[in-house]
Amino acid sequence: MTYFEIYAVLALASVLAGVTTVLFGFGGGFVIVPLLFHAVRAMADPALANSDSAMQVAVATSVCVMVVSSTLATRKHARRGNLVRDQLWPLAAWIGVGAVCGAALAMWVPSAWVRWAFVVYMVITIADCVLRPGFVQNTAMQTKEVATPSSSTTAALGLSIGTIAACLGVGGSVMTVPLMRRRGLSMTQSTAMANPLTLPVGIAGAATYLLFGLDSAPALPGPHWGYVDLSALALLIVGSLIGMRCASPWIGRIPDKLHAQIYVGLLVLVLVGMLV
Repeated sequence: MTYFEIYAVLALASVLAGVTTVLFGFGGGFVIVPLLFHAVRAMADPALANSDSAMQVAVATSVCVMVVSSTLATRKHARRGNLVRDQLWPLAAWIGVGAVCGAALAMWVPSAWVRWAFVVYMVITIADCVLRPGFVQNTAMQTKEVATPSSSTTAALGLSIGTIAACLGVGGSVMTVPLMRRRGLSMTQSTAMANPLTLPVGIAGAATYLLFGLDSAPALPGPHWGYVDLSALALLIVGSLIGMRCASPWIGRIPDKLHAQIYVGLLVLVLVGMLV
C-alpha cells in the first residue's frame, strides 16, 4: 500500500473510533492499535519493520489519542447525566498509578510479547462476556442494585486495569465496561463510565511514552516525539472528533441487550483484525 492509502485507511478508522468511543466506551486502543501496528510496519524500512518498535509506536500514539477523545466523550456523557460519580473515585486514581507501571513495562517488553498479550487478553474478555452471566443480560440492573466494592478490592482492580491497559494501549474499557455492567449499571452508563476511567491511562501513558521514549526510541520515519507518531496522531484526533459528533445523537437510544451484544461483536472484530 502507498502512504496515501495507509493514511486514508487510518482516517476512516479514526472516524469509527470516535463513534465507538461515545457509544461503546472504547475506540483508540481497540480500533487504532491493530491498524497503526500494521501501518508502521508497512511504512518502515525492513530493519525497523522487523524490530520491536512497531507495537510501541502503535500503543504510544493510541494513548495520546485517548486523552483527547476520552475527555470530550466524558463531557458529552456528563451533560446527559450518564456518569455514576461514586463509582469513579478512588478507582480512577489507582488506574492512573497502574498506567505508569504499564507504560514503562511496554517500552522494555518485546513487541511480539505485547501483541500476543493483547490477543490472549481479548480472547479471555470475550469468553467472559459471553459465557459468564451478567453481561449481555444484566440481572443486577433489573433489581436496581449497584454494588460498592471494598477499598482493597478497588485498589487491586485499579492497579490491574491501569497496568494492563497502558501496556497494551487499550484504555482499559474492555475491563471497566464489564466491571460496571456487573455492578448493576446499564450499558449506556457502563460505556459512559469507561471514558473518565480511561483518562488516567491516557494521561499517565502518554506522559511516560513522551518523556522516556525520547531516550529509548530508535530512529523512526516521519515526525515523532519519542514513540509517538505525530502525523498519525493529528489525523486520528481529527477523525475521532468527526466520528464522535456523528454518534452523539445515539447516546442512550440503543436497547440495553442489543447494546451489550454489539459491544461483544465489536470485540470479536478487533480480535480478528489483530490476528490477520
